[in-house]
Amino acid sequence: MAADNDGTERTSVRTYVPAYQKERWREHADELDMSQSEFVRTMVQAGRSGFEPPESASTGGVPDSGGREEPTSPDTTPGVDGLKTRVQDVLADGGHYDWDELLAELTDDIEQRLDETLQELQSSGRVRYSGRHGGYVLDE
Repeated sequence: MAADNDGTERTSVRTYVPAYQKERWREHADELDMSQSEFVRTMVQAGRSGFEPPESASTGGVPDSGGREEPTSPDTTPGVDGLKTRVQDVLADGGHYDWDELLAELTDDIEQRLDETLQELQSSGRVRYSGRHGGYVLDE
């Protein structure tokens, strides 16, 4: 790839997940008419932005290797400004935090939020816990 001075050069990232997880992601990506790479990128960005959708995204797109058009975002990393603010807020007390301590400070409420969300979804009958499958599933 050609050098790009503004930092928007595209590059690949690899991760390894169990086969069943990749299949679930592929199915969900297909349902949303997204490529797998766009689906994973969207999941990561949603997680980084506190599970809030981006305020705006352009309607233009970039073709992926399969010929499908992937939506683009005006911000290459939505939600980062919010994270920067949270990091600065944690460090504002003048203390010193190692990586694990800082990570714990920034993510301490996610477990509580996930628990509350799962309880709400189960109460409304949209999600249930399947002991047989060892996890939560949509209750369709």
